[in-house]
Amino acid sequence: MLDLLIPALMILIAVIALAKKQDVYSALLEGGLDGLKLLLSIAPALVMLLTAVHMLRASGAVTLLTKWLSPASAFLGIPAQTLPLVLLRPFSGSAALAVGADLMGVYGADSLIGRTAAIMLGSTETTFYTISVYFGAAGIKKTRYAVPAALIADLTGFLMASLTAKIL
Repeated sequence: MLDLLIPALMILIAVIALAKKQDVYSALLEGGLDGLKLLLSIAPALVMLLTAVHMLRASGAVTLLTKWLSPASAFLGIPAQTLPLVLLRPFSGSAALAVGADLMGVYGADSLIGRTAAIMLGSTETTFYTISVYFGAAGIKKTRYAVPAALIADLTGFLMASLTAKIL
């Protein structure tokens, strides 16, 4: 039933457009062109962001930061094993997902660390990726308070994920 939803929606749109005597093909081409223009405007920020994340992981900086931040994470109640996830999640969802999968593979999905990683992945956002895409699409150059507020929200998500995993 759900497999037919998209084709039915497309047919409905085409029928409505034809009833209004609109050129559907031209409208689709115009929408595609607008999408490509949007892609071109945000592509440089995305390429830079993904390159920086890959360089951080490959250089060992994430491992070094994890060692330095372990005492703080212990104080805050965040398992030290999840620190690579905490460090990468604001930058890259795919890198964070890879780290989460590694954690679940090593410790098990039902372990405290596995559950904490899963909750962290579900309750936090790829802040810098999201800001670069949406602000870039809107042409906003100065983020003002958006980045600090989003990072505070991420920290809250990480802390609550750790607490929730421990309680449940």
